[in-house]
Amino acid sequence: MTNPQRPRAFRIPSTDQPPPEAASAEAPPRPELRPDVRLIDEPYEIVDAADGVAVPVAPRRRAPWLSILFSALGGLVTIAVGLSVERLITDLFATAPWLGWVALALLAVALVALTALVAREALGVWRERKIEALRGRALAALTARDHTAAQGVVQELRGFYADRPALAPALRRLDAVGDAILDVDDRLALAEGELLSPLDRQAKAAIAQAASQVSAVTALSPRAIVDVAFVVFSAARLLRRIAAIYGGRPGLLGFLRLARAALAHLTVTGGMAVGEGMLHQVLGLGLAARVSAKLGEGVLNGLMTARFGLAALAVCRPLPFVRVSPPTVNDVAGQLFRSGEGQE
Repeated sequence: MTNPQRPRAFRIPSTDQPPPEAASAEAPPRPELRPDVRLIDEPYEIVDAADGVAVPVAPRRRAPWLSILFSALGGLVTIAVGLSVERLITDLFATAPWLGWVALALLAVALVALTALVAREALGVWRERKIEALRGRALAALTARDHTAAQGVVQELRGFYADRPALAPALRRLDAVGDAILDVDDRLALAEGELLSPLDRQAKAAIAQAASQVSAVTALSPRAIVDVAFVVFSAARLLRRIAAIYGGRPGLLGFLRLARAALAHLTVTGGMAVGEGMLHQVLGLGLAARVSAKLGEGVLNGLMTARFGLAALAVCRPLPFVRVSPPTVNDVAGQLFRSGEGQE
């Protein structure tokens, strides 16, 4: 027996074409819409906007045996270090009591420093997770058109940037419209324009500066090992700078986590693909590359740095791009192509 409460699909007759004159004898009669059935238009424009700005992150592969191995080895190393320190302090007390007390004081200082490092790492990871959670809830609110969720995201974002004096006027403007009746995308777009637009400009300026530096240094450096070292150093420094612009404070573990997410974002979104227009500009630098191979290499390294910076921006930004267009390589590294064309 069919449960009458189960959801059922209905085909709505088109108003432009007349219905068929007769149905097949084997086909069941078409059900009529009941009064309690509501038809809701799907917000295609909001879903499309959310689909275009989601930050794809590669699924994390679990390796339980590898984790168990590292955990066991880490426990053994910790026990060995503890026993060595305990034996050292005992021997110092046996040799001279004042040496034992000095060793205990140094051990206490080391434990305080270790606690501070662990607290900083935990705080950095917590802030990164908070940014990821904000972005995820904003995407969910856009897709479901949940006004309450959107208002909660804006309030949490306001609290996240409440300690920045430069954003105080923007925070006051957001407070002025806090209880106003706004659509979901309008409310998130208002928070995006007031709080994130200045940060976006800083992040794009940082990416452009890093791309220019990498292009210039690798074009002038005499050895390839210098190029590789400077590109890696610039990418790490750029990632930390973008994370700090958007409110992240990554330590070592947080930095590795952000780097993994940015590389995964690059992989999912097409790696080093830059679009047809930018590809034509790259191919147009063929003459400059033939005149100076190092010039073409510098432009390519600057382009790679810019692509990594854009991936880092997408990972560190606490909101998706609602009304603001996502920055492109041409926005942050267009001067590289113009400078390359000027050398032809």
